[in-house]
Amino acid sequence: MGKKERLDKVLSNIGYGSRKDVKKFIKDGIVKVNNETILNNEFKVNPYEDLITFNGEEILYREYIYLMMNKPKGLVSSTDDPLTRTVIDLLEEEYIVYKPFPAGRLDKDTEGLLLITNDGKLAHQLLSPKKGVDKTYYVEVDGYVEEKHIEEFNNGIVLDDGYTTLPATLKIQDSNVISKVYLTIQEGKFHQVKRMFESIGMKVLYLKRISMGPLKLDESLETGEYRELTEEEIKLLKNK
Repeated sequence: MGKKERLDKVLSNIGYGSRKDVKKFIKDGIVKVNNETILNNEFKVNPYEDLITFNGEEILYREYIYLMMNKPKGLVSSTDDPLTRTVIDLLEEEYIVYKPFPAGRLDKDTEGLLLITNDGKLAHQLLSPKKGVDKTYYVEVDGYVEEKHIEEFNNGIVLDDGYTTLPATLKIQDSNVISKVYLTIQEGKFHQVKRMFESIGMKVLYLKRISMGPLKLDESLETGEYRELTEEEIKLLKNK
């Protein structure tokens, strides 16, 4: 698995310092490959198969990272923003070195499931409208959501700009002055959930994504917390 790469590149890629830093570490004799001290930074290794140690600590190399975050309100879903904090600002340096990005966006004031990865191919599969990946939200709405609205959402809602959404699945948990519902859509238009409810004369008060395809939000994650996906979760996403 994998091809041979320069030792300094491998170490630099996984956060052991800049290429210049890593060259010095190698020259200082603190890097071993298969229990042999290597002093040449151009030495080629297979990072998946060779045993590489740094200062006696075994290095576990991986190409991709997959993180599940329970996004809090107030952060934008991007890698960089000149005006406000982003979800990437919550990550430890050990993950930032992989240059991850959010796979899809949640509005600044929306909470819930956000996948953060550096696997562009998987992100494309999850976000492509052609793939029809379900995204389910828990929504609290100012207004009585009733049975008649289920059919309206299933037929597609005409938004303020004239666009008709794809069929959406609406499930009512509680119809009241403030209704509690679950909405499943397969698109990600700008402020789509809010605009869908605005089209029927209601305002979204609280919005939280709870699933994306087969991936469900880990309810043990507090807002702002994240964890790596399990091997099983990664397989589920890739088989989607």
